[in-house]
Amino acid sequence: MRKMKNRGIAWVEECPEHWEQHPVYYYFSERKAPNVLLSETNLLSLSYGKIKRKDINTNGGLLPASFNTYNIIEEGDIIIRPTDLQNDKRSLRTALSTEHGIITSAYIALRPKQKVNSAYFHYLLHAYDVQKVFYNMGNGVRQGLNYSEFSKLKLLAPPIDEQKSIVSFLDSKCSDIDALVNDIQAEISTLEEYKKSVITEAVTKGLNPDAKMKDSGVAWVGECPEHWKILKIRDSINKIESGVSVNAASYPAGDNEIGVLKTSCVSKYIFDARENKAVNKNEESRVSCPVRKGCIIVSRMNTPDLVGACGYVAEEVNGIYLPDRLWQVHVKTTYSAQYVTYYLMSHIARSYYASIAVGTSTTMQNISQIEFGCMFFCVPEIEEQQAIADYLDAKCDEIAATIAEKQKQLTTLEEYKKSLIYEYVTGKKEVPAL
Repeated sequence: MRKMKNRGIAWVEECPEHWEQHPVYYYFSERKAPNVLLSETNLLSLSYGKIKRKDINTNGGLLPASFNTYNIIEEGDIIIRPTDLQNDKRSLRTALSTEHGIITSAYIALRPKQKVNSAYFHYLLHAYDVQKVFYNMGNGVRQGLNYSEFSKLKLLAPPIDEQKSIVSFLDSKCSDIDALVNDIQAEISTLEEYKKSVITEAVTKGLNPDAKMKDSGVAWVGECPEHWKILKIRDSINKIESGVSVNAASYPAGDNEIGVLKTSCVSKYIFDARENKAVNKNEESRVSCPVRKGCIIVSRMNTPDLVGACGYVAEEVNGIYLPDRLWQVHVKTTYSAQYVTYYLMSHIARSYYASIAVGTSTTMQNISQIEFGCMFFCVPEIEEQQAIADYLDAKCDEIAATIAEKQKQLTTLEEYKKSLIYEYVTGKKEVPAL
């Protein structure tokens, strides 16, 4: 049993007595190497706790000259994203560079000094990051950190051989966990695809397997029941409204506050009113188009995968308004709004959106109301529409329950990984002897 000692670091408490404790600057210096004359073009970014390559020619429309202020980093550097600490408390802010390249100079690049195992310190800083240690260090309106402030953060360090054994152990364990996570995420993707297939089958073929079929005349629909009509989606719509863009906070509206929806309110193809932002007080008079029960919210502007994403408003919503990027579709009383929603969620609608979406950026696409209204629409009488909607409600609830269970598994694995890293990089547990 190793002797432990309290080092006075609140988020660590005790660690092995023989471990050292020094500030960041003892182990790392700041790397400052501007990319003058665009000498380097291997563009890197920090995403989900990893350093990833990006195509320098398609970086959101930036001109190549924009990269001469970027910082050249090397393998073994630890990258810290020190910006926007006040507004973003969810992102992972540390990553270990595994190659030579350039990254925005808004990040802190820690250059290891001699006899430093960068991978160990990355695991340690990751553990600090997960415990939100950095968020108490910032200053200013956006709570940003600079190297001078960050360099005073106290770090723990076992002997170099022990650092290596901790890294080897955690690499192996985390790799196993990541493999399980990838398998579960693949299962969730399969379930999501199955859900869309179930929806598409029901809104194009109906629920009666013995129904006589006919050619719909629409290439991506194929056959549909003989008694169904082929219309345009506009035939089912009473009106389409939209809101205005207003300045808002980064947090949801509370009681007695006015909120404006985020486009993410329909990103999972269900309507989630909690995905909103509190409108700034001086902007409240500008909001328009309150959310109405029984309507369909549609994303008219989004990424290619999510443009046209929609959700049905099943419950009353108070004090929440639409921005200009979302439509509120009012369906005629002679149609089932739930059925129309499911149709807009089908592969048929996704294929149509892909054919009409436009935009100057490959990452952001738009659809127009006119083009939206021209979508072909397979539709039975309203009683059958509602029966199909009720069937899909039940099926989608079953699929959602299975997905929720798998999401719980992901959360459990994520928490286990965090705990595993923390316990070994703070010496609470010792790497087993081989």
